Amino acid sequence: MTTEPTKYSFFSYRDDCLQPVSAGVVSEYPVQLIVNGREIATLIGSPHDLRFLVAGFLRLQGFVSALSDFEMFSVCEEFGSANVRIKGELPERLKPVLTSGCGTGISFSMPDAGSDTHFARGDGQPVLPAQIFGLMEELARRAAHYRSHGGIHSAAIGRAGRMMLYAEDLGRHNTFDRIAGEALFKGINMAGAELVTSGRVSTEMVAKASLMGIKLIASRTSPTDMAVKLCEQAGICLVGYVRGGSFTVYSHPEVIEPFPSAGKIEGVTGVILAGGESSRMGRNKALMEVDGNAIIARSYRTLASLFHEVIVVTNTPEAYNFLPCRKVADIHPGVGSIAGLEAGLAASNTERIFVSACDMPFLSPDLIRLLCHASGNCDAVVPLNSEGLREPLHAVYRKTALDVMRSVIGNGEKSILQVLDSVDTKLVQQEEFSSIAGALSSFSNVNTPDEYEKITGQK
Repeated sequence: MTTEPTKYSFFSYRDDCLQPVSAGVVSEYPVQLIVNGREIATLIGSPHDLRFLVAGFLRLQGFVSALSDFEMFSVCEEFGSANVRIKGELPERLKPVLTSGCGTGISFSMPDAGSDTHFARGDGQPVLPAQIFGLMEELARRAAHYRSHGGIHSAAIGRAGRMMLYAEDLGRHNTFDRIAGEALFKGINMAGAELVTSGRVSTEMVAKASLMGIKLIASRTSPTDMAVKLCEQAGICLVGYVRGGSFTVYSHPEVIEPFPSAGKIEGVTGVILAGGESSRMGRNKALMEVDGNAIIARSYRTLASLFHEVIVVTNTPEAYNFLPCRKVADIHPGVGSIAGLEAGLAASNTERIFVSACDMPFLSPDLIRLLCHASGNCDAVVPLNSEGLREPLHAVYRKTALDVMRSVIGNGEKSILQVLDSVDTKLVQQEEFSSIAGALSSFSNVNTPDEYEKITGQK
């Protein structure tokens, strides 16, 4: 079995933004160990030469001392299991000796990180890159033993970049155990906190962090592949290689604040609808390029510079893995854009959303700001184009419009205009944004090959 790092698609933070990147992670492989018909442990280690790992473990536990002590020795690397029969009987009760090193490599009882978490993961507020760097720098300052001896691991939890608890130990997993114990004694709720650690993040640490409701785990080095998978399942943002003003995000990048230095519009979520069939175009128009970038990537970058969160509504999330944001499903397939609008509004953590279609390559940040600031208490704010027609997919909506949307969908209707006719809608006249350069181009979309050629000069 190869030990070469597997390549995955993650996100790299540098130069004030998240960019897709291909990176490798260390493999972590569990082996179920059955001896004389009894499952005695799960060994967790690297995937190469597993027979040596199994034999060495049994030898050092005192179960065997020579090859002749094995009556049967079978290791299945494909399924991660070892079935061994040895001479003599196993003790009725096994008492494993836990080492003080960087992890036991043995799991007798692992919390279920893949199940629904026991606690909420915070208030939905994104984590600023500066907060991650700040916690890691504070960890380094406190870890005097780590610097002087090179054998002491350290960890800490914080909230919004402010350190709450710190611990150090010979074993990297013990550091989090110490933090969890101190939090218990002091009555500190760890749900939604950020965890920073000096050591590699493995499945054991992820499982424990998930049990405590940790929102983000950050390390100086890379995680294991299984840790990445568990974090993805548990809803934890996993960050590695935090150093020199950059880091790599391995799971749930939407937890990280995109474009943190930009002035964000508070109380509004950006939503991109990417659920259309592109029947007139004949291919996925969201992925077609304008000036070297996919149209939806251009839209994401614009909205991410304006809002703390961007959501893509799609039933094919795998097509947009290169976007570091949350993807939500349209639960009314075949109904059209009104269903995507309802899904995005319902999924947002804010009272209002700005929505755009996925085929709008020239979104104007200034026009979007004007619409968001003009909303007041209206259910919807919709601009009028040069022909005096409403632009319902370049508009602001409030959650108070959800009931009407659901009623329209329930009646078998598909028109967003019917929703606008039934709620308190503010229409923004062209004269109100005529001073914004390129404002009318913000409404441009690409529905047909002819429109695409007109915009790009490409066929």
